[in-house]
Amino acid sequence: MSISDLLKFGAKRPNTSAGGGVGDAPAPKGPDPVVASKALPKFVGALANRDAPVLVDFGPVIGTNVGYFGEHLGCKLFIEDLATEIDRHMRAGTRDVLAASLVARFTQADGSVDGVLCWDIFDFLEVPAAKLVAQQVVRVLRPGGALMGFFCTKAVERAPFTKFEIVEESQSLRHRHHTGTGGPKFVLQNRDIIKMFDGLNVSESFLLKSNTREILFRKRA
Repeated sequence: MSISDLLKFGAKRPNTSAGGGVGDAPAPKGPDPVVASKALPKFVGALANRDAPVLVDFGPVIGTNVGYFGEHLGCKLFIEDLATEIDRHMRAGTRDVLAASLVARFTQADGSVDGVLCWDIFDFLEVPAAKLVAQQVVRVLRPGGALMGFFCTKAVERAPFTKFEIVEESQSLRHRHHTGTGGPKFVLQNRDIIKMFDGLNVSESFLLKSNTREILFRKRA
């Protein structure tokens, strides 16, 4: 079996626009909700004593977040915006090679990253792709490094991407619409999430009223 065969997975066919391409997912109606995060302050606390920690953010550039992490951690921040990468493959009809594309973005050396902000990106990946990305996250984290991820508990046929903007005064997250196609959201069971991040320990886990699980992992020393 070839590598490309291993990386293929059974994606659902997305909705298409009248022109045959994939249209943008509709933005949620009403003001952007602000949701308290229990994992975010734990994540920041886990890295606060490190000297100029290296942080990888799976989200897009958000000035408020850049300022927040710069002030509180004095970190080196690398923005990846994996939602845009997923969007690109959705529009091009190349989702079958999405996993390989995401894995190729991890150019960091083994054990060279102190923290990874995954946000809800794993919700948008089928299990085989999620496992491959998780292996890369585990590989690049330093011992004692931290990972924060959000995981849905209900599958959705198609959902828009979300920008998570930090609201410092309340340690909450404003859920802003991220333009793009969005995609199906997949549910991972707790045991599967823990198994997927083999080499990390669950440090904190919170089930929010929205039924989203916030999980903080630490890499074993």
